[in-house]
Amino acid sequence: MNEIIFLVEESVEGGYLARALGFSIFTEADTWDELKEAVQEAVRCHFDEGQHPQVIRLHIVREEVMAA
Repeated sequence: MNEIIFLVEESVEGGYLARALGFSIFTEADTWDELKEAVQEAVRCHFDEGQHPQVIRLHIVREEVMAA
């Protein structure tokens, strides 16, 4: 496996939530830098040694609701 993609959303309570597409990997953090570290740690914990992807891609989704 070359890469893994995480869908990142801003949390209602503040901070960020991230979930991997195609894998049961979820994590959260208060800041962007903490999230990057949390995602790396979650990937290391999920995969066996030598089996983890070489690239982690963070795809940020921002939802905004406006009055019509």
